[in-house]
Amino acid sequence: MKLTPMESLFSVFDETASILQEELECTYLEALAETGENLFQVTVLQEEISEVTKRRLQKKYDEISLDAFDAEDIRKAYQMAILKGMKGHVQANHQMTPDSIGYIISYLTGKFLGERDQLTILDPAVGTGNLLSTIFNRHGESEHIQAYGVDVDDLLVKLAYVGASLQKQHIELFHQDGLGPLFIDPVDAVVCDLPVGYYPNDEQAASFQLHSDEGHAFAHHLFIEQSIQYTKPGGYLFFLIPNDLFESKEARKLHEYLQKTAHIQAVIQLPLSMFANEQAAKSIFILQKKTADSKAPKEVLLASLPKLSNKAALDTMLHGMEKWFKENKQ
Repeated sequence: MKLTPMESLFSVFDETASILQEELECTYLEALAETGENLFQVTVLQEEISEVTKRRLQKKYDEISLDAFDAEDIRKAYQMAILKGMKGHVQANHQMTPDSIGYIISYLTGKFLGERDQLTILDPAVGTGNLLSTIFNRHGESEHIQAYGVDVDDLLVKLAYVGASLQKQHIELFHQDGLGPLFIDPVDAVVCDLPVGYYPNDEQAASFQLHSDEGHAFAHHLFIEQSIQYTKPGGYLFFLIPNDLFESKEARKLHEYLQKTAHIQAVIQLPLSMFANEQAAKSIFILQKKTADSKAPKEVLLASLPKLSNKAALDTMLHGMEKWFKENKQ
């Protein structure tokens, strides 16, 4: 059976990563980053491997040309390889925003941001870059977009860098704590699958309004504040949040902070079927940073998405959302 373009590219990623994993005695994800870099550099970069292995790798690389694949095929093939490497991985931060959620957020960024000659966008907890790359590809002409990604994990930053390079995306990546000072000018939009949990750096947290008076602050609260700080007045923020965001002991402080700094545009609950259990369920939370003359929407867009397989219910929901945009986003 003939392979699809995505499947044929995945087979090259997978086979060459496996070769490098054995030769370099490293993890599959580390080897995937290495082989991905080889592919867009069009040569084998690893000097420490044997000549026999170099020839095996080069033979596989010569079977394909990246120019023959569109960016989405490359992203999906690379994502599939990353997911293979993450199976059984013990690190909680080595996770990826699913495609289905990425597509929904891409639709929403398109509706809120509209057509722009230039767009700057930031993900302060970029991970492997899959969410940012999905949005990048869905917004069309990549030369009009300048994106920035930040992550504290060096392997995830390397994987994001390789993925962006393979897709020829203009994404500038920073290996640092996303809650530290960023050398990035304010952007038109922020997207972030918020890291949920406690932030261990109490000294750094103390510089935020949303620090905790007792114990560690919530990292996801601090990322919201950090994101607003690095958004232009009138810019939009798209967060993936836990459904219980406003039920914690720090929720009152977060609510008061948002009242001062942003207009809540939408809260869209994702189908429970997307998640392992109800406790893991998430929603999409959309804000607009306030300006001196900005106004809140007539009503906040509140929605609960049905299962994506339920086409009739989904069409009805999208029709209702389109009506909201016409009435609130003139």
